[in-house]
Amino acid sequence: MASSWCKISPIIPIFVLYLLVFSLVCPVHSLETSEDRASNQTFRPEEEFKKMKIIQARLNKINKPAIKTIQSPDGDIIDCVMSHLQPAFDHPQLKGQKPLDPPDRPEGQIPSGMLEDNVQLWSISGESCPEGTVPIRRTTEQDMLRASSVKRFGRKPRRHVRRDSSSNGHEHAVGYVSGDQYYGAKASINVWAPRVANQYEFSLSQMWVISGSFGDDLNTIEAGWQVSPELYGDNYPRFFTYWTTDAYQATGCYNLLCSGFVQTNNRIAIGAAISPTSSYNGGQFDISLLVWKDPKHGNWWLEFGSGILVGYWPSFLFTHLQSHASMVQFGGETVNTRPSGFHTSTQMGSGHFAGEGFGRASYFRNMQVVDWDNSLIPLSNLRVLADHPNCYDIQGGINNVWGNYFYYGGPGRNVRCP
Repeated sequence: MASSWCKISPIIPIFVLYLLVFSLVCPVHSLETSEDRASNQTFRPEEEFKKMKIIQARLNKINKPAIKTIQSPDGDIIDCVMSHLQPAFDHPQLKGQKPLDPPDRPEGQIPSGMLEDNVQLWSISGESCPEGTVPIRRTTEQDMLRASSVKRFGRKPRRHVRRDSSSNGHEHAVGYVSGDQYYGAKASINVWAPRVANQYEFSLSQMWVISGSFGDDLNTIEAGWQVSPELYGDNYPRFFTYWTTDAYQATGCYNLLCSGFVQTNNRIAIGAAISPTSSYNGGQFDISLLVWKDPKHGNWWLEFGSGILVGYWPSFLFTHLQSHASMVQFGGETVNTRPSGFHTSTQMGSGHFAGEGFGRASYFRNMQVVDWDNSLIPLSNLRVLADHPNCYDIQGGINNVWGNYFYYGGPGRNVRCP
């Protein structure tokens, strides 16, 4: 059978990587000014007081009053917050409103409305949030103190990026489509718990829905799973979302850490740990994600699993994405800080190369896009790219069961990746 994936010209990686190097972790920043650093490194109580005041004000804004609190086995606290009081409704254009009713799903999507048992650790005990509320992972003082920048907590780094894959520390194995108008994307991704070597690195697997010129006007909608010790304080894989409308400069955030994404579901906590996970030569556990543009109101909706609506990004948040996306990407990303001068041992996906196949390598399967007619259709001309193939690689294909798919990932440092 003919394959719908292909290798790519040398020009394409430059274009793709310009987007991908905007990612989850950046070099350590501080609230100190250059004058502070120049003076000395002694304890400065007035600076610490100022920092803690900023942290407390941010926590008061992020964490909303809960009508019920659930303790998760992984240490998270899940607050059940009234839907109309969630952070999204702090936005001036949403104040006083309530979440919208569900939209029409894309043709070809048949939701069961069933949520698999124990999809997230916090719900293992059988506890749940009442109807009319949304579960929100409580942000703690420790979360903010771990952040590279307290002022930019919950956001990706804002920095100038070189148009190549060298010296930025971000490494990728991705599949993507471009050259058309896209109104959504869908994929199933198996979930692993890759080893992350230090607090300032991460490993993620996600979908990107993209529009803009890849300059300051870049719009993205992102969803997937990530292991990020800096953001969450542990090594659990966690369901996450992200959005930006200005190339990660002043807009957007992870999860519900700012006003933007409107959650409509009381069973999924964005930012909470996923359970179970896949095991090498053992059981495989994957999650299905669907992002699509509601033809009636123009908002971008997110579905998790078998037809469970998580919520939506209001269309007014965006510029280019108010109409459609121009690229969709799927795949893995890590940060390589080169600890001790060597390539990091942070794993991508399962920590094994694509060639090991099912049960050993991580995968994306049944990848589709949504067309102008709100219909799910197969990908055409899926391209694959691994910018450090001796460390993390990718192999794509197509068959009757998985449709468009690829295996991807790797161990990081090894004899061919010193």
